[in-house]
Amino acid sequence: MSVDQIAAEALRLPEKDRAGLASRLLRSLSPVAFDGDDGVAEALRRDAELDADPTQAMSLRDMDLHIHQRSKS
Repeated sequence: MSVDQIAAEALRLPEKDRAGLASRLLRSLSPVAFDGDDGVAEALRRDAELDADPTQAMSLRDMDLHIHQRSKS
């Protein structure tokens, strides 16, 4: 299967499953290779927090609403 085929299949997954897959893929990468500003390390830390307490999760819709409300301030 090509990367494009895999991506097309992955995009058919429900949002929660896509997020889990993205998290697994990120964990498989070495942050040192491309993480000049510690962004990947931070993302992995937050992912671990969500694994420990999934009730912290926010839907994409809620996040968009939160960002929109912050931009009005």
